[in-house]
Amino acid sequence: MLNRNDYLQKIRPFIGKDVIKIITGLRRSGKSVILEQLLREINSPNTMYLNFEDLDIEHLLNYKALHDYVCEKIGDSKEQFYLFFDEIQDVEGWEKAINSLRVKFKADIYITGSNSKMLSSELSTHITGRYVEFVVYPFSFAEFKQINAEHTFEEYLQYGGMPFLHNINFEPYESKKYLKDVFNSILLKDVVKRNKIRDIDLLERIVNYVLDNVGKQFSATSISNFFKQEKRIVAPETILNYLKACEEAFLFKKISYQDMIGKKALNVNGKYYIVDHGLREAVSGTNIKNQEIILENIVYLELTRRGYDIKVGRSGAKEIDFVCEKDNEKFYVQVCYILNKEKTIQREFVSLLNIKDNYPKIVLYKESSFKGNYEGIPAVDIEKWLLENNKLPHYTIFKCNPPKNVTGIN
Repeated sequence: MLNRNDYLQKIRPFIGKDVIKIITGLRRSGKSVILEQLLREINSPNTMYLNFEDLDIEHLLNYKALHDYVCEKIGDSKEQFYLFFDEIQDVEGWEKAINSLRVKFKADIYITGSNSKMLSSELSTHITGRYVEFVVYPFSFAEFKQINAEHTFEEYLQYGGMPFLHNINFEPYESKKYLKDVFNSILLKDVVKRNKIRDIDLLERIVNYVLDNVGKQFSATSISNFFKQEKRIVAPETILNYLKACEEAFLFKKISYQDMIGKKALNVNGKYYIVDHGLREAVSGTNIKNQEIILENIVYLELTRRGYDIKVGRSGAKEIDFVCEKDNEKFYVQVCYILNKEKTIQREFVSLLNIKDNYPKIVLYKESSFKGNYEGIPAVDIEKWLLENNKLPHYTIFKCNPPKNVTGIN
């Protein structure tokens, strides 16, 4: 079992503190494992662990039953207790039980859930200012290699980072079957059931449209027009609601645009990325065929794991894949599959050269005959970049000179 220390390091400062620790993220991304690792690390005799996907405790899927059960176990003890509740969104009215237990006992509470809506509505209503959230993602490429150094980037590119896959050694048939089952489970349990969606066929059509257009700009109206061509009338508002439900289930993440000149958010349609690209492979089977799209998706998720606020940059007709900011740090990223022809090289670098500031800039590639930097902007192998630790690699700290006319390759 991989020790996911990046997440544990973020949670450790809050152990024993009077805030509820909420671990959220995509179903089967490793939340339960992190919960178990925390339980072992705390190593207290005063612990209680409940997984609400276990049918043996189905009778506790109500806030009052859960509350009474925990109260009975703790009794009148004044000692510190550690309570671990896995997939707690399955408990009706769970937030009432959690809030009461926090007030009633000296309880250090940890919960997991696969739907972010429980934070924005149920939890914030009852426990405002008393919780911290940690979003867990499937394995990064560095974790993927850490658990088995023999695994290749091509395997990661095709099948993604769902933790269970290493147990079946990325066998093609078994991997796709598992990913398809996870995908269906997310739609059924975290989207359909949670949002009481009746038109499942429409949901699947919308999701398939997004999967086909990962990393591309589109709108609810454009999806609606697409459905019109198939003789089906769907209101853009309905499409937006379905997309929001998928975001809340951590299936997709939306990214908005930023004007590189005015430095303001642009009121234009954003892009969607999938939280694990292996799920796209399970549905469409085209990750290898669409490598440039998947590479961009991988980089976006890695930047998200590293804690950056990310936008798509736009300067006139030109686009910057990612504008990344965190604290006082800022840099720009372009992603491409093959960097070899002069025309391709200029296209990838000129957008960055047109930015009139000295923040770091970088182009990431999978294959390239070009090495070094172009007008002071480094080109870096994407595998190497992904295997760096969670700090901005040294080669992106380079302060680019003010843009010059593009005359050639350094």
